[in-house]
Amino acid sequence: MLLKQLLVPPFGTNCYIFGDEAAKQGAIVDPGGDAPGILSAVQDLGLEVRWIFLTHGHFDHTGAVEALRRELPGVTVFLHPDDRAKLGDELMPALSGTTDYDDGDMVGVGGLNVAVLHTPGHTPGGVTLKVGDTLFTGDTLFKGSMGRTDLPGGSYEAIMASLRRLGGLEGDFKVCPGHEGLSTLADERAGNYYMREAGT
Repeated sequence: MLLKQLLVPPFGTNCYIFGDEAAKQGAIVDPGGDAPGILSAVQDLGLEVRWIFLTHGHFDHTGAVEALRRELPGVTVFLHPDDRAKLGDELMPALSGTTDYDDGDMVGVGGLNVAVLHTPGHTPGGVTLKVGDTLFTGDTLFKGSMGRTDLPGGSYEAIMASLRRLGGLEGDFKVCPGHEGLSTLADERAGNYYMREAGT
């Protein structure tokens, strides 16, 4: 699997591009800004992008969606319905034509399988995407921390349950969060206070 991490302005969000190297098909996760920079990285990787995956609907993860849609005709933009229902304010700006995905769904990207895990708490429709040995955790799980739950729609109880679920996944995974540095699930199980608090 090809994987590239971009730190995109204006809010320092981690945007990821991943793809099947053999099929040359790829996807973008959480394009929070800088559509030209994201498109340049896609070109450098030699991928045809047909999918945009949103881990949740906050503006700092969706800011470049409309600009990318104009440059990537036919691209499918996935968002959990619990966040789609809340679009239309400053925190979750309106997005046109998103496609729902939910817990248990699988999306194929070339020969890669993207498994959707509903991990609410930061937002009602937060998801984690499991692709091979990689977890795109959005603002659910950070290196040494977790997403805030004091914004509208947030829930401490829900994010604790989500962290418990992630901690219970069998094996180890690379953790690609929405902000800050990369980690591994093993390191987070061992050293993340919030995961220990959640009972993992």
